[in-house]
Amino acid sequence: MKTDIILSGVGGQGILSIAAVIGEAAVSNNLYMKQAEVHGMSQRGGDVQSNLRISDSPIASDLIPLGKADLIISLEPMEALRYLPYLSKQGWLVTNSVPFINISNYPAPEQVMAEIDKLPRKIVLDVEKIAKEVGSARTANIVMLGASSPFLGIDYAQIEAGVRYIFGKKGDAIVSLNLKALEAGRKVAETLM
Repeated sequence: MKTDIILSGVGGQGILSIAAVIGEAAVSNNLYMKQAEVHGMSQRGGDVQSNLRISDSPIASDLIPLGKADLIISLEPMEALRYLPYLSKQGWLVTNSVPFINISNYPAPEQVMAEIDKLPRKIVLDVEKIAKEVGSARTANIVMLGASSPFLGIDYAQIEAGVRYIFGKKGDAIVSLNLKALEAGRKVAETLM
């Protein structure tokens, strides 16, 4: 088993929380894991990207080569396009449909989505809308994690356990809300696959 994942978005969207949950689930499942993060700007709005490699055997490098990512998880559609050269021909893209327009020369959102629509294996969803339906827009990243869960190569129960572990210090209500967001994202992905 080997899964190479690129997570992308902008600062403040919760990319690193997704990586933490996946990492906890992998380690708890006795898998090897390597992670490399790039924080374009540490404040809200800067590019954030993480390489996450999970395997049942030792991993030599924490960076994913071009054309080798099994999965791109992106909370921002233009950031998804930025990392498409890393996606393998059999890989999946799971991305938010709503842009985070934080630069003056952001391309027309229709153009961004037209490029994404060309991909044969993709899940595109409005994570903020789903998160609000669950009970909090702040769970958008966990909705995205749920939508990505069928492609992670980790048992769903382990991902739930990762959510419990990462958010446990914030109390039962926050854990419950994030578990609902995880399940909501997974259900949407299952209908779109």
